Amino acid sequence: MQMESNGGPVKGNIIYGAEGHLNGVAMVAKGEAQAASQKIVPHLWFDKEAKEAAAFYVSAFTGDSEIRNVTTIHNTPSGSVDIVSFKILGYDFMAISAGPLFKFNPSVSFHVKCASMEEVDTIWAKLSEGGTVLMELGSYPFSKRYGWLQDRYGLSWQIIFVEGEFKQRITPFLMFVGKVCGKAEDAIRFYASVFHDTGVDVRARHGKGEEPDKEGTVKYASFILEGQEFGAMDSAHEHKFAFNEAISFIVRCEDQKEIDYYWKLSAVPESEQCGWLKDRYGVSWQIVPTVIDGMMASKDAAAVARVTEAFLKMKKFDVAALTKAYKVAIK
Repeated sequence: MQMESNGGPVKGNIIYGAEGHLNGVAMVAKGEAQAASQKIVPHLWFDKEAKEAAAFYVSAFTGDSEIRNVTTIHNTPSGSVDIVSFKILGYDFMAISAGPLFKFNPSVSFHVKCASMEEVDTIWAKLSEGGTVLMELGSYPFSKRYGWLQDRYGLSWQIIFVEGEFKQRITPFLMFVGKVCGKAEDAIRFYASVFHDTGVDVRARHGKGEEPDKEGTVKYASFILEGQEFGAMDSAHEHKFAFNEAISFIVRCEDQKEIDYYWKLSAVPESEQCGWLKDRYGVSWQIVPTVIDGMMASKDAAAVARVTEAFLKMKKFDVAALTKAYKVAIK
């Protein structure tokens, strides 16, 4: 398996499952301070468009937006695969082109806060081209300028004018539908119990006359995990989608203790593979050790191969086993 990087030495790795599908991530340019600034990083799974989509997003959002690293892996079961590390409006993302296994849907969207209505219109114009409108751009009780769309790649964005100050401009937003509808509050309180530097603020609940939504369920909630803002809501309307692996969340861990700790998120044993897990609500997470960054940045092909061979057999990452494989290879 050949690798080439554009933007510096490569960290992380690509992981293949038992059926030959591409299953893992966390490749970033060496020297980035991503782990320190953003512990939880959204990961976007594309068919073939990761590099193109990242360039589109960086161009659509002005200010503190850039592609940090592009890595191409050849001769994989999915052909040549692109891995992209990028940020938009100061918020880190990872993206991968790994085949048509999963499709984006509105169960996970990204809330974009704007300081002016003109900025809302500008971003909307760029993202809506070739996309689909989910909620028309206009005035709503909660904002003078707001709209919800799926862009040309199927990724969902909520663009909103916010009066007053805000620190984080892009917020992942989870919509609990179908079998998990009505569980938004339970979910965010569960996440707040697992992660650190947390907070929960249920700002609005569904009331009487809002059927099919049940009275008391979450209309909008904001919550903090590891100092990062997220949003959530319940929707009892008929939706033909649910959470899936197209969007997962990477949790970057400093040691085995952290990996073991965050593995408590797992609730679906058959989904555990190469650091991936699925929680009780169907949300996918990747629990990734930062130590693997340096190993996979090695110029020693034998070392990289041994580490790769070691973690391909793992469900939860074993840092000691990875370190042993790496040290054996470089002797």
